[in-house]
Amino acid sequence: MGFMAWTDSLSVSVMEIDNQHKRLIDLINNLYDAMKMGKGKDVLSVTLDELAAYSVEHFSAEERYMRKYSYDRYTAHKTEHDAFIQKVTEFKQGFEAGKALLSIEVMNFLRDWTVNHIAEVDTRFGYFLNTKGFK
Repeated sequence: MGFMAWTDSLSVSVMEIDNQHKRLIDLINNLYDAMKMGKGKDVLSVTLDELAAYSVEHFSAEERYMRKYSYDRYTAHKTEHDAFIQKVTEFKQGFEAGKALLSIEVMNFLRDWTVNHIAEVDTRFGYFLNTKGFK
């Protein structure tokens, strides 16, 4: 088992979004594994880039559905996404500039934010999508 594990308790009852969340967890685990194995800066940077890019892709997909179906919590949900992307961008810039290390504290932030966001915010959105016929 990796740093994070997908469990059914993280399901938002929308297969497309659950699959995207599983991919995010895989990417966080890849980053953790690279850090723990002492991979070089280049490998860590590429892995962090992949996580950042996929996060943007995933959040954009959720936000498209929010706009399409006039989700009433769109603004608050998008604000959380934007804050996460900003934080990951700051980690990435600090790491690439040699001013910050990829540490267990960073990894804990990624894990905790992801789990809490899915369990609270995305689960609510999943229920909303279920009312629109998504499974």
